Amino acid sequence: MVLTLYGGPKTRASLPRWYMEEKDISYQLIELDHRKGENYNTEFLAINPFGKLPTLIDSSISMPNGEPLTLFESGAILLHLAEQYSEDIQTIEHKALTSQWLQFANSTLSIALFVPRHREKEFPHLMKELDRQLETGQPLVGNIWGAADCAIQAYLAYLPLMFPQIDLTPYPSIRTTIKHVERRPAYRKAMGNLR
Repeated sequence: MVLTLYGGPKTRASLPRWYMEEKDISYQLIELDHRKGENYNTEFLAINPFGKLPTLIDSSISMPNGEPLTLFESGAILLHLAEQYSEDIQTIEHKALTSQWLQFANSTLSIALFVPRHREKEFPHLMKELDRQLETGQPLVGNIWGAADCAIQAYLAYLPLMFPQIDLTPYPSIRTTIKHVERRPAYRKAMGNLR
């Protein structure tokens, strides 16, 4: 197997896993339970000294030291998968925009969702603009569903699961996006039975 994804329950490994399922990219999944500290065992720390999940090993690419390419951080993994194993990124503009959306999802949007003081302050503005961006139902970058869509849609799909008290009525495009995401077989496979 060329790609090995290390992940576990309730980690951002679900993002690259969903992407690979959606794009029919073959991979091996090795699950580590971070709640039990399995990501800090000696074997895994030799792969990723930070002990963070997700981690991807791409054995088709050798580093200068002869070791296979090893990446951590879901955004970096998604960008690599999009460039190497998909048709998402056709131009330098696609790469730049995909990188922008991945960083937005994993920093700006993530903080606005999961840090309470930011949720109160930034959430309404971000949701209003995201709702506008999603109105057309088109991919965020280029003409096909890609890494940018995966990251943004995954975070949006977390909303009804983790924050059912948040009223999404003012954001019809976001509600529609969430419904579409929840029906995607690859999403359901990657995320498991979250409901």
